[in-house]
Amino acid sequence: MASAAASTLPAEPQPLTGMRLIAAAFALALANFVVVLDTTIANVSVPHIAGGLAVSPTQGTWVITSYAVADAISVPLTGWLAARFGTVRWFLISIAGFGLFSFLCGVSRTLDALILFRVLQGLSGGPLMPLSQILLLRIFPKEKAGVGLAIWAMTTTTAPILGPILGGVISDNWSWPWIFFINLPVVAICAFGVGSMLGGFETKRVKARIDTVGLVLLVVSVGAFQIMLDTGREHDWFGSTWIVGLAILAAVSFVAFVIWELTDANPVVDLRVFRFRGFSFATLAISLGFGAFFAQVVLTPLWLQQVAGYTATDTGFVVAWLGVFAVLLSPVAAGSIGKVDIRLTISAGILWMAFISTLRAGWTADVDYWTLAWPHVLQGIGMPFFFVGLTALALSSVPAQDQTNAAGLMSFLRTLSGAVGTAIATTAWDDSSASARAQLVATMNDAGGAMDKLQQAGLTLEQARAAVTRMVEVQASTLGVLHLFLAAGVVFVIAAIAVWCAPRPKQVSMGASH
Repeated sequence: MASAAASTLPAEPQPLTGMRLIAAAFALALANFVVVLDTTIANVSVPHIAGGLAVSPTQGTWVITSYAVADAISVPLTGWLAARFGTVRWFLISIAGFGLFSFLCGVSRTLDALILFRVLQGLSGGPLMPLSQILLLRIFPKEKAGVGLAIWAMTTTTAPILGPILGGVISDNWSWPWIFFINLPVVAICAFGVGSMLGGFETKRVKARIDTVGLVLLVVSVGAFQIMLDTGREHDWFGSTWIVGLAILAAVSFVAFVIWELTDANPVVDLRVFRFRGFSFATLAISLGFGAFFAQVVLTPLWLQQVAGYTATDTGFVVAWLGVFAVLLSPVAAGSIGKVDIRLTISAGILWMAFISTLRAGWTADVDYWTLAWPHVLQGIGMPFFFVGLTALALSSVPAQDQTNAAGLMSFLRTLSGAVGTAIATTAWDDSSASARAQLVATMNDAGGAMDKLQQAGLTLEQARAAVTRMVEVQASTLGVLHLFLAAGVVFVIAAIAVWCAPRPKQVSMGASH
């Protein structure tokens, strides 16, 4: 690879300053934002999409699955793609492809066409997450690189929160194709900004062969695993031969993938980066923490709308508070890096998020607005130290030539952990609610008397029975989700412990890209 022909480019481009720095950072952050946004914007739009395409809601969920699988698969390929085509060049190719396939998703009139274009949209968008991170680190002066990383972490954190809100508002007030069409002006801004200002940050191109076997094994293992997660609930998980088959396929192909990548001379995903202990444990911590965090991001709106009786709009006004302190304190989190042991600030941020999980566990079915909102407001305090700190710790643990590959692997595992956390949490919610329901029914006091009073108030027998049943369901579902909030808190604590298994970096470089 080193002897291959490469274009002559400056090894150390000068960082941007002033308005050019602000404009370039905005373009890169916006690109990352829109790609992450599309992982969740379709979630609440599935009924609208299914109705518009005359398919069942279950079939409509493939719109989400197809994008997630393609996105997860393409992220680890970022290192090879950037080396083969150049970091800036592949960024522009990816953002253009993302825009094109967003448009084609919007004009699709069959489910097959929509799924195809969602796959292509995910393949195009996946590399933009790690590429935007690396380019943000490169355009900022070395002493201010933490600000660039904070901007990237902030967009990665807030985009999944705003996705369901925007998806619901757009689908209710316009039509579902607009959840894809709104990407187009964003893509245009990003492509123009990066193309006009970041040409000097292009990297050398190296002609490396494509690891076809590794790529196929990656596609099979991640694809089978993601499909297993997304269809497990409706097939009764491992009570189904379909799910068992997918699990076996995912496990065998994953083991084969790891063995192949560790022994191949030019792997499509260089797993050797895990030899750096700091990177390995930072990645473990961010995977555990993000899985717990994203599970709460998904479960809270579901509980508010299905159990507490909140509308999609009202739910948005509760959840949106999560981004307030996340935005305000990102510069503080970045500024603290290098001044104290980074592991201390990271673990403090994670433990704060664990504490907030216990506050959520005090909710009731008839909780008031501010009791719901305050945990979201306060959780934002810990998020920047968690995201910014762990990314800095991980990238400080690897040499410059492994930066892009390391960032891609982190993004891949973070995305995958979000899917795993969501699947486990939604299934566990059903199981925990069923268990709580059985206990509530067994301990109910004078249910017959309650039904008599309801009938005396004018309800029929069936209406009274339905009212009592609904009351039990609400309380059981609430107990179920509270148990999961506590479980998420435990996962956060484990993530905080994992941070201390990483050695303290001699120098926190925010990624050795200069």
